[in-house]
Amino acid sequence: MNINTALILCAGFGKRLNPITLETPKPLIKIDNYELLEKTLYLINNLDIQNIIINTYYLEHKIENFIFNHPLKSRIGIVKDGETILDTGGGILNLMNSSSENDFIIFNPDTLWNKNYIKTINQMIEFYFSKKINNLLMVVDKSKSFDKRFKGDFELIKNSLIRSNNCKHIYTGCQIINKKLFNGIEDKIFSISKIWDNQIKYNKLYGFESFENFTHLTDIKIYNELIKKPVSF
Repeated sequence: MNINTALILCAGFGKRLNPITLETPKPLIKIDNYELLEKTLYLINNLDIQNIIINTYYLEHKIENFIFNHPLKSRIGIVKDGETILDTGGGILNLMNSSSENDFIIFNPDTLWNKNYIKTINQMIEFYFSKKINNLLMVVDKSKSFDKRFKGDFELIKNSLIRSNNCKHIYTGCQIINKKLFNGIEDKIFSISKIWDNQIKYNKLYGFESFENFTHLTDIKIYNELIKKPVSF
């Protein structure tokens, strides 16, 4: 079995990257002459994934124009958040509802994705289906993060994720998830943490560790550091 559809979250304001994001949506910020979204699309194109769906809200016309002129445009669908930004959970649910698939891989383009992640993601997909689970988050030890200010999001015990006072692992911005975990959610605007926390209650939030160096475009400080340092694409 495989994942047929990838979702990319492109609706956010990117306020921590002002003034750049006053005119450029965060996914279209360039690092090493490539947009963050381009890096994400490059990775997905090197995986056996047929369909890509992107959500938009802030400066949506600029992202739409980028996709319209992209070589992969025939495989990419765009779903608007609507009149109000839906947050991460609401945005994901809205994207899922536009597809007949049940299992999705989701990317946050804030991470600088590259070809080194291909092996890890393929291993994640195999693990997800072989273990017959409903979610799997890619995490990394915070010691491998370019941004050393990050506090850990989770503690990883074997392949289970919990929250504690000593969390050493960071969520990378890539996860596999089944649509049924959203059953019963009536809110339209909510964080994906609502889904994660509900799974933690039942010891059913799962993680898969990446051993790649983790680079995330957190804010203007990190942007200024990254444009001085070559980043592998």
